[in-house]
Amino acid sequence: MLPLLKAAILGLIQGLFEFLPVSSTAHLLIAGRLLGYDDPGGVFTVMIQLGSIFAVVWLYRAKIISVVGGLPSRPEGRRFAAMIMLATLPALVAGALFSNFVKSVLYASIAVIAVAFIAGGIVMLLVERFRPAPEVFDVDSLPIPRAIAIGSFQALALIPGVSRSGGTIVAAMAMRVDRAAAAEFTFFLAMPTMAAAFAKNLLEVRHDLGRERGLEIAVGFVMAFIASALVVKPFLGYVRRSGFAPFAWYRIVFGAALLAGLAAGWV
Repeated sequence: MLPLLKAAILGLIQGLFEFLPVSSTAHLLIAGRLLGYDDPGGVFTVMIQLGSIFAVVWLYRAKIISVVGGLPSRPEGRRFAAMIMLATLPALVAGALFSNFVKSVLYASIAVIAVAFIAGGIVMLLVERFRPAPEVFDVDSLPIPRAIAIGSFQALALIPGVSRSGGTIVAAMAMRVDRAAAAEFTFFLAMPTMAAAFAKNLLEVRHDLGRERGLEIAVGFVMAFIASALVVKPFLGYVRRSGFAPFAWYRIVFGAALLAGLAAGWV
């Protein structure tokens, strides 16, 4: 398979799964192995994440402009910005402390990914079934202490297979946040969290950047941007109507298939 086609497929996977509660990192790791895509230093993976960041910024550009423009004069704008910043801090601290260990050890373990998929799916089903009645239906009305508690669950996404969006959505639902508001809050958290992760990773791989990989990175970036831009709004509409049970079952089935593949020696 041509390298550009592999890059397009991986970019599409990144964009489709980044904001769904099914772990884009795990899908990228597995797809990269299956495609035999060589990514020395993780340069390609780091760069195409920027496509997903740009997509969600573009989709919520009106809200971002309103918040930024209102910082000097609007208390609600300052409150929203402070809430997002404080809710992002736990994940940034965890990433600074543990990301090197996770990448060097856990990323290589299909078993860890499979177990994380299954465990995450089971937790999601339990929260869908037994969650308390929601009392927060809008991101702007989310109490800041509760936002920080929800944001801390992003740290679990360092484990491949856990899913950053899945962890925060499930935590928010358990803390009486409506499904759609929980998903939307996750998208806002993604912007600073992913941007910080991108900056850190880019600093680490800067010496591996080369002109010869530029076209592959550009193709992956564009595909990630398009796929993320197309999936976010339909995803919000879907969870309003149907909830997260289908994603939970997908996680369980996918994780079980990975374990079966390991046992059979196929993976």
